[in-house]
Amino acid sequence: MKRMPEFVSAQELVAGFYTAVIAPALGRTSHAAGLLGWGSDVLGYDTARSTDHGWGPRIVVLVDAHEVEPVRARVESALPDEYGGVPVRFGWSGQDVEHHVTIATLGDWLRGQLGFDASQGIGTTDWLVTPQQQILGVVTGRVYADDGRLAPVREALAWYPDQIWRWTLACQWTRIAQEEAFVQRTHEVGDELGSRIVTARLVRDLMRLALLQSRTYAPYTKWLGTAFARLGHPDGLDQALSDAVGAGDFGEREKALVSAYELMADRHNALGITTEVEPSTRPYFDRPAMVLQSERFAEACLATVTDPQLQSFGLVGAIDQFVDNTDVLSKPPAFRRLLGVYQ
Repeated sequence: MKRMPEFVSAQELVAGFYTAVIAPALGRTSHAAGLLGWGSDVLGYDTARSTDHGWGPRIVVLVDAHEVEPVRARVESALPDEYGGVPVRFGWSGQDVEHHVTIATLGDWLRGQLGFDASQGIGTTDWLVTPQQQILGVVTGRVYADDGRLAPVREALAWYPDQIWRWTLACQWTRIAQEEAFVQRTHEVGDELGSRIVTARLVRDLMRLALLQSRTYAPYTKWLGTAFARLGHPDGLDQALSDAVGAGDFGEREKALVSAYELMADRHNALGITTEVEPSTRPYFDRPAMVLQSERFAEACLATVTDPQLQSFGLVGAIDQFVDNTDVLSKPPAFRRLLGVYQ
């Protein structure tokens, strides 16, 4: 049986591929190039398991419009059948993900990735309807060459503007406030499965809140736990959330959630972006349910939002906070067309 070569990350593989194949083909053509866009490899999460599809010497090369066709021809003729034991497939901007080499202008590539050309400015609507995973595809990933066209966009997209950040924090606290009492109520009527499901939803929302508080974009579902773990949790938040979803009965479930709520409250106060909010949990009206009353934190965040446009939106949230559909979150151009905001 043929022995598989030792796994190297795509970031390392593509570094060699760029140096050995792409750079010589480009010659003196001004360009930027990197491992960008979709995929676990862009995030640095790939393992040997990732190599069974869509993985390999994948690179995005960005050039001026008049250079696209000449560069595409030169690169295509220079490509080997395989590199590092992995087949090389040549693609065009916007083609399916099995293609590994994309040649495009920065604007065209950004429109395909984000749904708009962020190099021409980023408006409030752009921020709110662009999934965080798609932004990660631009700001994360290894860059192997940059003539100055890519860095400003990555810097501009590095994190939300302050007012949008505060508003999304308020929206995330609101999501938690809307369901935190349901863990006890579903248990009370004998719906243990429902209580577990609500708990899992709250744990996911708390994880996403922790990422927001840390000014870290959330990746798609498969890697949410990995991104959360990489934040580091010396206060034990990760254990509290794990205990909540693993609890065998309601008492253990609520105890773990109470711990998690109060840790998140402490983290909020440590940010220093609002007046301090009392961090302890309390009964939900006269019911035997312990909650944080997370709306208090939402209100504190919202009180610091002065942008009239954001104030007019209520607390629905950015796209990742109200949409949970893979097609929408992975295809922002289509969603923007639906909303009538496509550029």
